[in-house]
Amino acid sequence: MSIVIADDHAVVRSGFSMILNFQEDMEVVATAADGLEAHAMVARHAPDLLIMDLSMPPGESGLIATGKIREEFPDTKILILTMYDDEEYLFHVLKSGAAGYMLKNAPDEELLLAIRTIHRGGTYIHPKMATSLVREFIRSDQKVSSDDPFEVLSKREVEILPLVAKGYGNKEIAEMLFISVKTVEAHKAKIMEKLGLKTRPELVEYALKKKLLNF
Repeated sequence: MSIVIADDHAVVRSGFSMILNFQEDMEVVATAADGLEAHAMVARHAPDLLIMDLSMPPGESGLIATGKIREEFPDTKILILTMYDDEEYLFHVLKSGAAGYMLKNAPDEELLLAIRTIHRGGTYIHPKMATSLVREFIRSDQKVSSDDPFEVLSKREVEILPLVAKGYGNKEIAEMLFISVKTVEAHKAKIMEKLGLKTRPELVEYALKKKLLNF
């Protein structure tokens, strides 16, 4: 199968290329350093599979590129390879059309299994994240009969809400949860939207009512 690897770190692209080209049934036909270049390489080579990193500054992000590539080149399957074991990322990439979600710290054997599974028409999600997906499905099913907006929050949003209420900054929260500042900002916006809140004082009051603040 033909493969394109998109990652903003040259050493990662080289390492994965070496591993995949060593396989008899795989060939890396191109690499890309950001989403825009990934789009161009898919257009040029029409690969069977694109391995896409989510966070690739300063160019177009992997998440945005994934949606565009899936829409324009439906025959190219996409495997997301990222360091983020975050439920929100998982749900977004699945909605954008990716066929797989892998963590970068997974062993080589699992990466190869994911690639072959997707190439055969299947879907592969890292076991740790698959558990989160099942949990969210159950929670979503329960939300239908619930009037409490708190039930709409994801696991990560429930973690971030009290930290914001306690006054921690975006950078501090990002360091605590090992996620990016942009991810924190996105979650905060989602929290405010889902709970129907406009200001931080409203959020603090809400957190107090829910007994989420254990100082």
